[in-house]
Amino acid sequence: MPGVTRKQIEQAKEWDLLSYLRAYEPRELKKCGNEYCMVSHDSLKISNGKWHWHSQGIGGKTALDYLIKVRGMDFVGAVEALCGMGSGMEPNAAAERITPERQPREFSLPEPNRYGTAMVSYLQGRGVDADIISRCIGLGILYEGRRYHNCVFIGRDREGKARYACIRGIGGRYRGEVEGSNKRYGFCLPSRACGCFSVTVAESPIDVLSVASVRKIQGEDWEADNYLSLGGTAPCALLQFLEDHPAIERITLCLDNDKAGIRGMEKIHEAILESPGLSRRTLDIIDSPPPVSCGKDYNDLLQKRMAGEPGRGDVPWQL
Repeated sequence: MPGVTRKQIEQAKEWDLLSYLRAYEPRELKKCGNEYCMVSHDSLKISNGKWHWHSQGIGGKTALDYLIKVRGMDFVGAVEALCGMGSGMEPNAAAERITPERQPREFSLPEPNRYGTAMVSYLQGRGVDADIISRCIGLGILYEGRRYHNCVFIGRDREGKARYACIRGIGGRYRGEVEGSNKRYGFCLPSRACGCFSVTVAESPIDVLSVASVRKIQGEDWEADNYLSLGGTAPCALLQFLEDHPAIERITLCLDNDKAGIRGMEKIHEAILESPGLSRRTLDIIDSPPPVSCGKDYNDLLQKRMAGEPGRGDVPWQL
């Protein structure tokens, strides 16, 4: 890494976030029950040597992680600042090395294209059912962006306000989120059934639509369930959904069948157990990653089903 040595990197990583905040930003630190949180980011919790910013779905172990992921510093600058703090420099002088936190831009949805032809063609090419695509468009949670003709998947809060947007390129492998997105409000395809007590959870919006599509192919009532995308593996969108929908009793976790997805399901179980409110609720949580033989995720499984494989009996999560 140009500009810093391996020794400097190791020295910088010795700073845990709690020690850093106590020494250089004590006004930002407050006790929250058995853990600590920050004044300016009250959903950023510090516990057991780790920190997690729940509203943004990011976390880490060290102050170096914090300076890069939260404060927006570049790696070299963050390492140099922390090394200065560990060299006996006066606290005020050392703190001046820290770049002021970059304020995120205000959340604003990309301009929609008049027609969604390219988007619909792309999603159908991935095997997603046309009726499911049409329902998403009708609900105003999916459209084609005007500038790049990407798929734009929208997450709304309980009042229906757009708070999050995930973008999927149709001409390449681009994936991203609109700046200022709040990861607590993931893309959600709601149930048509009144008093629905269940939610199916996947990592990406396309995986969410893929689960619904496979259920439709199998003759199941796919509209009887809620579908939620986490926008990754962090549990914050599900925790918010459960808070907003207290009637939910069953959660089906359809995360990817890889190391990140399996660990993501474990983290969801842990987060629910650690939540004072959710731990008191009776929740039936079912881990249902796709079978290894069907690929990594549910879109892989869907495309194999569209091609005539695997057989119906090979799908273990069928409800």
